[in-house]
This record gives sequence, structure tokens and C-alpha cells, in this order.
Amino acid sequence: MKTEHDELDPLEPDRAQELYLKQKEMDASKKTVQSHKYRLNAFVRWCDENDIDNLNDLTGRDLQEYRLWRQDDADLKKITLTQQMSTIRVFIKWCGSMEAVPADLYEKVMIPRVTPEEERSEEMLEAETAEAIREHLMRYHYASFEQTIFVLLWETGMRLGGAHSLDIEDIDLENRRLALVHRPEQGTELKNGGAGERPIAITEGLAEILQEFIENTRKRITDEYGRDPLFTSSRGRRSRSSLRRAVYRVTAPCFRNEPCPGCTGKDDKKCPEAVSPHPIRRGSITHFLTKDIPTEIVSDRMNVSRDVLDKHYDRRSEEVKLEQRRGYLDNI
Repeated sequence: MKTEHDELDPLEPDRAQELYLKQKEMDASKKTVQSHKYRLNAFVRWCDENDIDNLNDLTGRDLQEYRLWRQDDADLKKITLTQQMSTIRVFIKWCGSMEAVPADLYEKVMIPRVTPEEERSEEMLEAETAEAIREHLMRYHYASFEQTIFVLLWETGMRLGGAHSLDIEDIDLENRRLALVHRPEQGTELKNGGAGERPIAITEGLAEILQEFIENTRKRITDEYGRDPLFTSSRGRRSRSSLRRAVYRVTAPCFRNEPCPGCTGKDDKKCPEAVSPHPIRRGSITHFLTKDIPTEIVSDRMNVSRDVLDKHYDRRSEEVKLEQRRGYLDNI
């Protein structure tokens, strides 16, 4: 009598990872593939340590054992473990499509639930999600208001108030730099007042988007103080709430035609999967740190003290930090 196991094709964990990542390369950004590879490295290592050399043998109990091991091995925070196990779930589902595991095995991957308080305190736009949003905006909404505000916030890590304060005269496209200026008497304040004023270098890509937006998309209108805001509406400078709504809109998975659990489809309702501007800032800072940009440079660029950065913004896992330290040690 044949069993479900008999219908499976043998596949080694490391080979499965290799094939999965090759498939991922066809429909995802390089950064997304790197992120998935990093998360799956731990799973392949666990399989090796537990003598699982054929995914056909993988069971729901094994997946639970892996979850507990992963949490203890890397001392992960709950929100990080949730993200890691979500990737494992996608991988196991793919393995099911390759007939390497039972098709429904992915349903047995237990993903930790986080409380609203935990989610709010740790909420961060992941680099792979940011890249997916950037790619969608570049392809379908080039030089739009939505693309410009999102790419500006992600690349510079500035607060929403900084973006709201920008005038055309603050933008030097030739030298690829922005200037944040505190002008409270004219309705645009920086969180840290005069101490928040600073020049910010930008990439060629962002400079090109800004130029196209300014020349062809932006409404040519001044605000009540005679200034030329970067982001305008028919009545003058766009409000902070208008910028915030744009962020909610572009970070919702349904905006890029992906599944969006709990989405009502109503423009006046925030999708549950969307994020506010601050998680973009947190994600941007973490992304810069993960790329080995020195903390002092990130601190200056994002206008945040080292202590606050470490406590509230740096969301690298201890394992990522360890590997980065190892990289420096290898050069000694």
C-alpha cells in the first residue's frame, strides 16, 4: 500500500535551498534573495545537526523543534522570530510544490503571535519589503508623488516632518544634496529644532526622481508664506496627514497587487499590513547599519543620538551583529 511519503521525491535541504533561491531570483530583488538565504542558512544548519538529509522525512514536530531551537540559538525577539518563521513557511510551501514534502506541511509551521504592543514597539519596514515597493513604484508610478515621498523617506531616513519642510530651494540636484531647515515661524518645524538642521547627501537615483517630479509632476504653487514647497496640493504645501496617507497607501501589499489580509479595499481605511512613516525610518536605519555603515555616520545622517539609535532604531538581530563583528575580526 502506497503512502503519501512514497509519492515524494528525495531532496536534500541544502539542494532545496539552492533551487528555491534560484527560483526566487526570477521574481524578487537581489536584496530579498539575500534575506531569504540568510534566514534559510540556519534551517539548513539545523537539518545537518539533526541528521535530516532528506526533506521527505520532515514532520510537523520537526518544524516545531526547529522553531524552539532557532529562538534559543539566536536569542531572537518575538517579532524577529515571527519574521524568520514566516520565511520558513514560504519555503516549506515551495518544497511542497516540488513534491519534496507533503503539500500541506507548511500549514504546520507555527508562527509566534505578537501583541499589538509588541508589534508597535518593534514595527519596522523590512529592507526586502522596501525593495519590493521601490521596484513597483519605479515600474508603475515613476516620478509620482507616492514614489517621491517613499523613496525620499527610505533613502534618507528622515522624519515625516523633515520631508514636509522641504522647499525647492532646499534641493541641490547638481551636487546631489538636500538641506533640512527649521522654520517654525513659517509652519515647518523639525523635531529637534535648530539641532535637526543638516545637509543630506542623496544618490543619483533619488536625484533623478526628484528632478522628474519637480519638472513634470509637482503642482507649481507657493504656500501662504510665499515659499515653494516640494510637496504641494492645489492649496499650497501638502499637510503632514496627506504625506502620511500616501505612506499608508504604498506600503499596503494590495497597492502592489499582493495578498493583503484584513484589507477592506476602502481608500479611507488604513490596511492592517500598511505601516506609518516611522517604521520606514526604523527600517532605513537598520538597513544602513546592516550594510556596515558606521554607527556614527548613521547617527549624524538620521539626526538621532547613539543611545536613542541603539534603544529604539537598531533592529539587527544579535546574530547579524555577531557576523558583522566577525567580518571585522577577519581583517585583523
